[in-house]
Amino acid sequence: MSDWKALREHLLQGDVLSEQQALSLADFEDTAKLVEAASLVRDFGHCNVITYSRKVFIPLTHLCRDVCHYCTFARTPRKIEQPYMPVEDVLELCRQGASLGCQEALFTLGEKPELRYGAARMALQELGFVSTLEYVKEVAGRVLLETGLLPHINAGCMEAEEIAGLREVSASMGIMLESASPRLCQKGMPHYGSPDKEPIRRLQTMELAGQAAVPFTSGILIGIGETRRERIESLLALRQVHERYGHLQEVIVQNFRAKPGTLMASAPEPDLNELLWTIAVARLIFGAHMNIQAPPNLSPGVLPQLISAGINDWGGVSPLTPDHVNPEAPWPHLERLAAETAAAGKFLEQRLTVYPAYVTRGEQWLDRNVQPVVMRQSDAAGFARRDNWVPGEEHAVPEIDARLLLEDVNEIEVSAALREIVRRCCLEGELTETDVTRLFNARGKDFSYVVAQADQLRQRVNGESVSYVVNRNINYTNVCYFKCQFCAFSKGKQSENLRGRPYDISAEDIAGRCIEAWERGATEVCMQGGIHPDYTGQTYLDILHTVRSVAPNLHVHAFSPLEVSQGAATLGVSVSTFLRELRLAGLCTLPGTAAEILHDEVRANLCPDKLNTAQWLEVMAAAHAEGMRTTATIMYGHIDQPRHWASHLLHIRKLQQQTGGFTEFVPLPFVHMEAPMYLKGKARRGPSFREAILMHAVSRLVFHGLIDNIQASWVKMGREGVAACLNAGVNDLGGSLMNESITRAAGSGHGQEWAPAHMEAQIRASGRQPVMRTTLYADVSPERREAAFSAAPLAEVFSAAAGKQQRSKRLALSEVEQLVILKNTPSQTRLPAYQETTLYESVVLMAACN
Repeated sequence: MSDWKALREHLLQGDVLSEQQALSLADFEDTAKLVEAASLVRDFGHCNVITYSRKVFIPLTHLCRDVCHYCTFARTPRKIEQPYMPVEDVLELCRQGASLGCQEALFTLGEKPELRYGAARMALQELGFVSTLEYVKEVAGRVLLETGLLPHINAGCMEAEEIAGLREVSASMGIMLESASPRLCQKGMPHYGSPDKEPIRRLQTMELAGQAAVPFTSGILIGIGETRRERIESLLALRQVHERYGHLQEVIVQNFRAKPGTLMASAPEPDLNELLWTIAVARLIFGAHMNIQAPPNLSPGVLPQLISAGINDWGGVSPLTPDHVNPEAPWPHLERLAAETAAAGKFLEQRLTVYPAYVTRGEQWLDRNVQPVVMRQSDAAGFARRDNWVPGEEHAVPEIDARLLLEDVNEIEVSAALREIVRRCCLEGELTETDVTRLFNARGKDFSYVVAQADQLRQRVNGESVSYVVNRNINYTNVCYFKCQFCAFSKGKQSENLRGRPYDISAEDIAGRCIEAWERGATEVCMQGGIHPDYTGQTYLDILHTVRSVAPNLHVHAFSPLEVSQGAATLGVSVSTFLRELRLAGLCTLPGTAAEILHDEVRANLCPDKLNTAQWLEVMAAAHAEGMRTTATIMYGHIDQPRHWASHLLHIRKLQQQTGGFTEFVPLPFVHMEAPMYLKGKARRGPSFREAILMHAVSRLVFHGLIDNIQASWVKMGREGVAACLNAGVNDLGGSLMNESITRAAGSGHGQEWAPAHMEAQIRASGRQPVMRTTLYADVSPERREAAFSAAPLAEVFSAAAGKQQRSKRLALSEVEQLVILKNTPSQTRLPAYQETTLYESVVLMAACN
């Protein structure tokens, strides 16, 4: 081909081959050039990841009405013990597979055997079914419901109503085109006598699957007598169907293997060059993002070459069942498959039967009965969730992630594009959403590199110190009229089924907890709560009055942007005016909660009646303008995706560039156990361990030079998780808390308090130096440190049940009580006598905000 160089550049720019250009490749003999271009195109779409699905292979029936001349799967009734595999046998097989980490149940069967064999019709009648596909639906539905494995159904040619029925119980389906050439159905050819192998019928099934929005698998079989041009024509036929519906999730290039006992037992098999040529052409025809697959068990010993030709997937591999279609070709052990994949410079990642692009758009591509099962099995990017680690429970670090966290990586082994993004982070350069999303999608050696680079930045900025603050959480009510789908803490009229009962504490309770916090060494009180229907802006001012009345030297870190916005609205003043009133009343800093995910696509489902992204940012900008510092948070791992995380971080980054008001960034992984949306099957089980580590590491990279403190939440990450985060860019462990309500309401079991002695022991166990700090990252006084380490046991907390109206939050003190408090206030923080007019006026002016 004389214009190969121009065609190659055309491909590498992301352009699609025209049909004429694709057909011209039939005469292109230079496989090496094709392979080199295909590999580059594949890397653009899939980076360093090669996937596989861990599956159970279920040969539901070996009966088939077709007689393909190379097939040993199909048998006659006389050669089988029973026409159909009993449902209990299928379920037991799937349970065994689930115990081995399988997530796919691959149903393979012949084409409508009841149309040919009386034995099939009789067997179906005894089972209570009219057709094979009715039985498939019954068995697949039970597998989905009772084992959690996701059915993938290869049922051959189907009609629209059959596809619709199977869609209710399966995550994906498939049918191999094999070839679009009618010539192969002629007498003497491999598909002669097989009515279902007519290309037009198979393509019609794919059309119907596209119309039904079914994630679909197809592919070609090479070496059965077709020409290279016919292979390209077959690939183009598949591409045309996919262009209409977007449902073709993978294209398989399968090489013919001659099998004894078939009419094609002595037919020549395609050689390695022919297979590599075809894989490369398939990649070039479909472009960067299509999933191109080659079965690893059909090409032992040459797997790195297949990767170099442009595949990004090995298909299904079973640790339990053989390949019943190719029984002479055993599956490679997964350890060996991972090693051979690594030898080609790639990372082997597990996927589900439905590919990530379809998982992350589940509402479009999955039946409502299937989508909850898929969400439980998937991570945020749509790959398989391959470990049982979840926030809020104490688990060991997953083995694969533990290995990657410790791995020394040579930069040459890391994707060049990723290295460039990290370099710009280190230089405080500009970043796009695509850049940050790429960081979150790092896997394998790319993951190890991102974590290591983040920790190097942490060491450069923070040294070996790990800070924490002794504080107390006060969540004054769990009654809330907002309907956030993730929240197990808030209680409304229909929330009695959630953990705990509605409560609303009094001013006296708040005062008592603040006094005890000060006595136990706290420098901060952190206060937030549900939005009680009776609360107004005056409620929050009263809370501040109460705290300042009894603990004038406590730093008050309180009120989410949602509370600030609601308080301002109820008083009929602007957010800025209300923030000024709060500051004068003694508020020091704001927590950056209620952010969840700063992307309105997510917020529309997660917290539709809450502040939108712009409103949250406006409150924070106003607080910074009033001279108040704030934290920033992200609550991730539910219905969000890496691109949403990237958008969130960039919003925070932009505001910090403008105001400099954020003191720290706090990733808060979603704790799923009691969350309403999870219990309804509408959320994942929180982030995977890999995602949780990346959230801290990527935050360090993205905020380098802007936000120096990256915090890990011990109440969500637990001991093992915190230890890992401390080596992934984290330099702060937040507060000792004393009382933790919100995460525990969601199901966390990590406790209410990490006392200073425990906190410092955990930090030293990680080889780092603990530092007790204030809210604004100053060192605490010796008196506060001594009080913290000699603290009495925490008194039991009592939260009075909520009544019809809110309890007063303003503490009424006698003049004698006021004088006692003033007398006990350290002299250096007191005002001249002539200014000590009333307690309220004095403590307003001497708020301990620094």
